[in-house]
Amino acid sequence: MLPSGLRIGPLDLAARVDEALRVQAVAFGLSEEEVGIRRYIVQRHMTCPGARALGAFTEDGALTGFVYGMPNDRAHWWSGIVEPYLRAGGHEAWLDGSFVITELHVHPGFQGHGVGRELITRITDSAAEPRSILSAIDTESPARGLYRALGYQDLARQVHFPSASLPYAVMGAELPLLRP
Repeated sequence: MLPSGLRIGPLDLAARVDEALRVQAVAFGLSEEEVGIRRYIVQRHMTCPGARALGAFTEDGALTGFVYGMPNDRAHWWSGIVEPYLRAGGHEAWLDGSFVITELHVHPGFQGHGVGRELITRITDSAAEPRSILSAIDTESPARGLYRALGYQDLARQVHFPSASLPYAVMGAELPLLRP
């Protein structure tokens, strides 16, 4: 159950990118330089076919969390990086017919109250694809616990992105996601 007064709804991420990145910076610990790089990436992603975003909003309209994603495209940078790892584990087919959760972030003051769960289930409920994939830092964390509870399973671990210092795991789930 969401905290009182919080609502989930469509997010014009291109128009509210700075507000969303402030949430991500606090939740994920981004530097100003990283925020600048991500601003460009988010704006480019939102021009991709099928890209969409949802936000968690307070009664006064402040953004407390967001999720965005799109149908996977093997030509995208992310797919090119994860493909060899998925292929090595026999999971390359997950790159086709999947909706990618590109980013999911909730402000720390709203974490642990079902906001992330509601954001990811709502965005995947509207996906035309039969499954979903995502990447998360490859540590045991509340985020990974949430993904597992929703039905995501590890498809590849110790995935190294050129711009990241920590390894990631690629996870996949059949849709619809599991409900509690």
